[in-house]
Amino acid sequence: MIALLLTACTAPSVDHMTGRPNFPAVPEVAAEPEVPGFEARTVRDAFAQRDFLRHLEALQDIADEHDGNRAAGTAGYEASARYVEKQLRAAGYETERQEFDYREDRRGSRIETFSVLADTAGDPDHTIVVGGHLDSVRRGPGINDNASGVAAMLETALWLAESGVAPANRVRFAFWGGEEDGFYGSDHYVEELTDEELAATALNLNVDMVGSPNGVRSVHDGDGSDFGNGGPDGSLDIEEVFFRFFEENSLAAETTPFDGGSDYAPFLDAGIAAGGLFTGDSATKSAEQARAYGGVAGRDLDPCYHESCDTIDNVDEDLLEDMSGALAYATAAFAMTSQE
Repeated sequence: MIALLLTACTAPSVDHMTGRPNFPAVPEVAAEPEVPGFEARTVRDAFAQRDFLRHLEALQDIADEHDGNRAAGTAGYEASARYVEKQLRAAGYETERQEFDYREDRRGSRIETFSVLADTAGDPDHTIVVGGHLDSVRRGPGINDNASGVAAMLETALWLAESGVAPANRVRFAFWGGEEDGFYGSDHYVEELTDEELAATALNLNVDMVGSPNGVRSVHDGDGSDFGNGGPDGSLDIEEVFFRFFEENSLAAETTPFDGGSDYAPFLDAGIAAGGLFTGDSATKSAEQARAYGGVAGRDLDPCYHESCDTIDNVDEDLLEDMSGALAYATAAFAMTSQE
């Protein structure tokens, strides 16, 4: 059984120049994970058989039954969380709700909500946080943004459990609440970490909008070499692992900037290596991108971004499959690499 582990970590050493704890090195990853079945091509083949649609349908049904949305603090969000918890528990995970509250700027109301956390076994001194937001905007059901990411995370978690392989490093799956109002769930999570827990957080993999109907395969620019805003040490390693998956499977991919627009931001601010996957929102697809990925040049990557039409019909299932495979591959690559 995969269990929730909240083991206290050994106190880290402190950098006497900065006063901050020394973070563990990002796990070094070989050309391919050494565990059979976790190679890039094998993972893609496995994820071609995963049932993502059932998660999208379930979250769409929940939105339909709750005023058309799954926003933080609503009954639709509560039902979404119960669905995620049920899936994880059936696979052998224990789950925890991390509660928090915040004042929503637009309405001025106090929102009480939570994030859902679940851990694998593995070394808690090298924790891989795989995160994506569970909430939608109030204007729509949020199926690409971000039920697509939720589906990718759930299938990654279920696939790891089914493999029967115990990770060397602990993986924490975090389904954030309050992202659409300002990254409140991920920010609360990072703020609540003790120095020891902060030092034990090796990296963050973020997944937000991975089924855009006119989308592209993009990976966050870890070292800033393309867009000038790189992440902390180790972020380039994450970028390279994602690109390895796409290259090994002959899939076009490109970089996207760390622009502070998703739940990786609190991790970057805390000095934690981060990376992630994104298929696009309101940006316009270029002619070059249309040649590389298909789709329609001159049209938004997601014309229904933050709108009521972000329904199950707004998701490219093939693109979701590709990006989910990349998430699973990177998660396994870092989780299976022993630091001994």
